[in-house]
Amino acid sequence: MGATHVTVTIRNPAAPDRTWEGLFLVDTGATDCLVPKQHLKAIGLEPKGQRTYELANGAELKLDVTTADVEFMGEIVGGTIIFGDADAEPLLGVTALESVGIEVDPLNQRLKRLPAVRLKRFVERIDVNAAG
Repeated sequence: MGATHVTVTIRNPAAPDRTWEGLFLVDTGATDCLVPKQHLKAIGLEPKGQRTYELANGAELKLDVTTADVEFMGEIVGGTIIFGDADAEPLLGVTALESVGIEVDPLNQRLKRLPAVRLKRFVERIDVNAAG
């Protein structure tokens, strides 16, 4: 099975004309997006905090994070962005994908749009609470 890539634009929400566009690896094993730090700094984004992430080998790393607008496939979502090393491959995490109703078709190595963004759990909770 091969890798799936998609063109993504990262936008500074405080200065929407400041953007960086790159080819991102779609990583369904990653929760958040990752961008090499020099690109984030170039569009005026600074770390807002740190978060501990677990790597595939089980090691844990504390990394700087910020928030930004993430735009791909005609959709836009606000997301958490990790400040990656200068030579890191940009990653599009599963949170951004699911937030706009897009999933990975691993057989065809493509992204596919769902007919609607999933909200089933939320609706079921509302129905249960309304009945009680």
